[in-house]
Amino acid sequence: MKIFVTVKPGAKHEEIKSIDGTHVTVSVHALPHEGKANEAVAKALAEHFRVAPSRVRIVQGYASRKKIVEIL
Repeated sequence: MKIFVTVKPGAKHEEIKSIDGTHVTVSVHALPHEGKANEAVAKALAEHFRVAPSRVRIVQGYASRKKIVEIL
């Protein structure tokens, strides 16, 4: 399943807001430095969808706030 993710790094509270079935907004504490925010997004999505973090893969937008993420 592929979802479109908008990331808000450096947020005070970590949360996932579902916009519709394929679009979500993920707020994480981590800053976008050395891939820390991407790791936090993958971990948050894994917890939300109840899968292992290794099953979450950023397909597009690794260096962008707008990402396409695949949940295996």
